[in-house]
Amino acid sequence: MKNAHQLEQLIAQLQFNFTYLQDLVIDIKEDDMTFSPSIGLENHPSFTLGHIITAYGLTIKHLGGTYTISKQWDNLFRRKGPGDSRLPTKAPNAYPTKNELIDELKVQHNTLLKHFKEITEDKLYEKMTWRFSKYFPNTIDFLYFMCISHYSMHISQLAAWRRAMDMPSSLARL
Repeated sequence: MKNAHQLEQLIAQLQFNFTYLQDLVIDIKEDDMTFSPSIGLENHPSFTLGHIITAYGLTIKHLGGTYTISKQWDNLFRRKGPGDSRLPTKAPNAYPTKNELIDELKVQHNTLLKHFKEITEDKLYEKMTWRFSKYFPNTIDFLYFMCISHYSMHISQLAAWRRAMDMPSSLARL
């Protein structure tokens, strides 16, 4: 592949985000996974993990794979971003456990990596029609957004959540 280095860098960034995300939640108590410490931090850890899982599913779908996220999880975690007035519920019983979320995160991550190994140069530069097409018009642009920018937005929310909860820096441990 002519642009193999570009894809390798994308995978490296995705792997870093995946590792960092897991570290951000590893020491959060199950009882705190749906706690929101203040306005602006409504995306609690359970929601954030689930939302990233659905983002993986959508990315896989755009690469030609199957969207395997259940309808229940899709309804719970998939928001449309700014303008979507729904906020995550704080009801702990509405969410899968932390371990279930982490297990599914791993499944989706590994599935996406398999798709990356099979992607062709033509597919990388294929035009896409989606919400942010005017900024990210082809598959490689979409992948950079989903695997780096979107992922990082939500990792930052978790890092801020940890600070609000007076928890130690996760990034310092990596």
